[in-house]
Amino acid sequence: MDNKRSELKKIIMDTKTLPTLPGVVNKLNSLTENDKASVQEMARIVSSDQVLSARILRLVNSPSYGFYRVSTISNAMILLGIDVVKCLALSTSIFEIMEKNSLGLWEHSLGVGVAANLIARKLSLPECEEISTAALLHDIGKVIISLKCSEAEQLIRGAIQDHGMYMRDAEREIIDTDHAEVGGWLAKSWFLPDKLSEPITFHHDVAQSGNHRIKTAVVHIADALIKASGFGDSGDCYVPQIQQIAWDVLKFDERLMAEIIDELEDKLVEVKNFSLELQGSDISVD
Repeated sequence: MDNKRSELKKIIMDTKTLPTLPGVVNKLNSLTENDKASVQEMARIVSSDQVLSARILRLVNSPSYGFYRVSTISNAMILLGIDVVKCLALSTSIFEIMEKNSLGLWEHSLGVGVAANLIARKLSLPECEEISTAALLHDIGKVIISLKCSEAEQLIRGAIQDHGMYMRDAEREIIDTDHAEVGGWLAKSWFLPDKLSEPITFHHDVAQSGNHRIKTAVVHIADALIKASGFGDSGDCYVPQIQQIAWDVLKFDERLMAEIIDELEDKLVEVKNFSLELQGSDISVD
């Protein structure tokens, strides 16, 4: 088991083995380290790759963010912030795989992004866009496990189906790790900021999060709400119990939960329509 876990971690941390993006991302990373670089300069770098730009704009205009008709990368950077756009640039190839091969997981991820955005705005939290992005990416480890451990993934699915296991428990039994930890490894290999990587890593264990426990708690609750709604397919049909620490850190109560559930129902219709639009689109992302 330890060998399998070590092997998987090595694969994740070696970015050469993952779906890669053009040198645009490296240029963007260099510019973000330069205090004198402008948003316009960064936007020009990203816009030089038309396919990458189209994918980013598609995500920016998704219901996960609540923005509509964002038509330029520079506007996206102003609205979302450079870290979020950089994160979306890194993630677009993974999202493409989700859209094509795991539509249920893609819809689940979009739904969690929407729910997290709704919770963050209801609570008047800062950095709602970062929270939405972390939520959108929270299950990215599942995609990596599917890509890099296809045989193990079949065993995981078999354990879920035959023994009624939570996906996370099945993953630990088969590969001695789980999708949250794998997502954390990926986040580190991409040098994502802690405010994004921490909720990805600890969305199933809020108590383990440190400096970004509030963001982690939002993603945790959003994930549970979308599981409970039956929207999308996260890999198993079991709804995890919301951890008390998440309630406490967000000062959540039943009245607020009822309001969020009521509003979320309408927003999930938007998510489904967005997903159907993507499926019916003739625009190639290859």
